[in-house]
Amino acid sequence: MSRHRISRRLAHDAAVEREELIAGLQATPATIAPKHFYDELGCALYAAICALPEYYPTRTERAIFDRHRDAIAACAGRGRQFVDLGSGDGAKALAWLPVLEVDRYFAVDFAAEAIAKSLAAMAIEFPGIEMQGIVVDFTRNLDLGEDLGQRPTTFFYPGSSIGNFAPDEARRFLRDIHRHCEGCDGSGLLIGVDTKKDVARLTAAYDDPIGVTAAFNRNVLRHVNRILGSDFRPEAFAHRCLYDERAGRVEMHLEACRSQRVALPGTARDFAAGERIHTENSYKYTPEEFAALLRDAGYASLRCWQDEKGDFAVFYAA
Repeated sequence: MSRHRISRRLAHDAAVEREELIAGLQATPATIAPKHFYDELGCALYAAICALPEYYPTRTERAIFDRHRDAIAACAGRGRQFVDLGSGDGAKALAWLPVLEVDRYFAVDFAAEAIAKSLAAMAIEFPGIEMQGIVVDFTRNLDLGEDLGQRPTTFFYPGSSIGNFAPDEARRFLRDIHRHCEGCDGSGLLIGVDTKKDVARLTAAYDDPIGVTAAFNRNVLRHVNRILGSDFRPEAFAHRCLYDERAGRVEMHLEACRSQRVALPGTARDFAAGERIHTENSYKYTPEEFAALLRDAGYASLRCWQDEKGDFAVFYAA
């Protein structure tokens, strides 16, 4: 018999989420946090992005996992709890559950619909694994101590999602994970990181020619409309992507195609033609830069695996 349950912990943060979203839209420049990409349609569009030929991170990370799975498993150890941060559809975790002999799996994500769907399927496939979904904004505050107890745990954060954090924020988040590992021998973090490379390849990965990424970016406005009751028209904004070489990050924006006024709760926001909403940063790191970030966050033991081209890096940090 399958065993799974879902804990929803966003209810107490709903008012704060709305206030932060409105504040971001009223700012200059306007911003929307990337966590709002992932409603049901956003999750489906992201899955489609991962299958695009231009989007190398997913297939390159998967190839590293396939090639070095035994070595990674030897570092991570078997029989641990497995915490899948930003679990989405759970697809990236599937291959690890039997290899690591996981007995307890946590799907941690902001997207409640994705967790419910993935756990229902995974619980049937792995009936011997206790499964729990935790619907929470873990980018705000990672607090899973009561859920995990004092048991060895492997934290899993693939796909270079760490790049959505500014470096100082990434360091704080990595410290939060490290805090959960302290005092529990055998715990650690398995994480994927996109590396710095040719600018044309970086930007192509976030601006594909058939427009899947553009649809993903504009869909965030539909999600914002549902959260706030605003009246954004996604078709009135164009997808824009650029690489800031100094900061080492790809940026995604939505650019107003014409002057327009958008109704927000209790107010309105005017957008001039060409004005942008900043929706995502994706920071890139050399392996040396990311290793230094992990050490700053408190990790003492590091292993790194890369593909032959050096397009991507996978770290295990303990």
